[in-house]
Amino acid sequence: SIPDIPVLPEIVIPQNAIFSLPEKVLQFGTGVLLRGLPDFMISKANEEAVFNGRIVVVKSTSNGATDSFDEQDGLYTVCIRGIDDSKKITNNYIVSSISRVLSASSQWEEILQCASNPDMQIIISNTTELGIVLTKDNVHASPPQSFPGKLLAFLYQRFKIFEADITKGMVIIPTELIPANADKLLSIVLELAHQNGLEITFIDWLENANYFCNSLVDRIVPGKFNKEEQADMEASLGYTDDLMIMSEPYALWAIQSGNEKVRNILSFAEANRGVVISPDINKFRELKLRLLNGSHTFTCGLAVLAGFDTVKDAMANNDFAQFISNLMNEAIIPSITGEMISEEEATKFAEKVLDRYRNPFIEHHWSAICTQSSSKMNMRNAALLQQFAERFEQPSQFMSLGMAAHILYMRCKNEDDKFFGTIGENKYLVTDENAVTYSNAWESDQLSNTVNILLANKTIWQVNLISLNGFSEQVLYWLQILMNEGAFFAMQQAVLQNPILTNEK
Repeated sequence: SIPDIPVLPEIVIPQNAIFSLPEKVLQFGTGVLLRGLPDFMISKANEEAVFNGRIVVVKSTSNGATDSFDEQDGLYTVCIRGIDDSKKITNNYIVSSISRVLSASSQWEEILQCASNPDMQIIISNTTELGIVLTKDNVHASPPQSFPGKLLAFLYQRFKIFEADITKGMVIIPTELIPANADKLLSIVLELAHQNGLEITFIDWLENANYFCNSLVDRIVPGKFNKEEQADMEASLGYTDDLMIMSEPYALWAIQSGNEKVRNILSFAEANRGVVISPDINKFRELKLRLLNGSHTFTCGLAVLAGFDTVKDAMANNDFAQFISNLMNEAIIPSITGEMISEEEATKFAEKVLDRYRNPFIEHHWSAICTQSSSKMNMRNAALLQQFAERFEQPSQFMSLGMAAHILYMRCKNEDDKFFGTIGENKYLVTDENAVTYSNAWESDQLSNTVNILLANKTIWQVNLISLNGFSEQVLYWLQILMNEGAFFAMQQAVLQNPILTNEK
């Protein structure tokens, strides 16, 4: 039946025809990222009569129920809040792409029946990084325990129903935040097929009739409003919504494929500028890793030392905002641009990142960003340090100050098997697998020894960072400035002293 939706001037209302569209997508997961990104994008495409298909959602975990989805006919509100092109965005949408939500534990046979639907073309998942792992599983169980097991069971059912028809394969797009997520998923599914003794003809169909597409998703979806904000929103909109979520404006769903058939099946991309279908998505992964994640890690220690609680608080300060902008434009972008990434692409991406950091609606706490900061600094920024040094034969002031602030933030002491740092009279918890290494290094009676011990630690960095020309000296310089003059003075000096780079090799 078509739900009776009140017409409200402040919200985008789905058209009635959408509720009669065929089910084309099977989705594993009910989390806010899926509801705020792919489900939202497919709903937008349906509104523009582009994709014309709805989603069957599989709830795999035993936590929670499907009652809210059932009671609301799969409808929910996405409230877009944030900054886009330096303008404040406050838009509301009723998402209508979900046709029904089925529980794997109690409705597995109904889920398998979806395999007989000839309109089914796409499988999406977000089961967290722990979902794409190989475990022994029985594909004939009701249901199999793991996500790869459930996926394999569904594909095997489809193979049997359509008698190995190569035109009835699926486009499978995992969105779990691991590199080469589809490649890994395919390898696990193939191994499970062998473990379960499935016929060779099915394994051939699995590999040749289906398209496993690596993907990268990027959108902050904080989820529910707090109780007061929820009440205000419901009063404004005129209805209650137990599934209402908030999302930032920025959205990226990069899907790796050069196949024209896949592109045609994923027609919802035509209605969403945030969907990119490309034979190689490494560029988007590199941009996100270096400019978004990397800038976060270079500045999180500095932000804590400066006394900022949230990212939006820091971005409201001119000194910090100027520093992080210079870090991106004068240090990170010169390190990553080349054949794969143009300066224009990197600059535009950096502008979007700065807009996202300024979002006044999101409470992103620096204390959370600082968690496991040593491994994050290695994964996201060690390569940047080396690339900059190789190109310009000198270290970047902004990266060096970021590393110095990281080392000072990690000055901690063991108290009952927990490590704590202090800023003035304030104590903070250091959650880092290498905390004991930093704590021991700070026991040295000379600051230069502390810096050299940490930068030379190949267990953390895999390389000796002292080998970078002038880097250890510059980190020591900024560490002294931070300790003697404070974070704000250091940021101001880094901006004032920034050299014009003219000696790129």
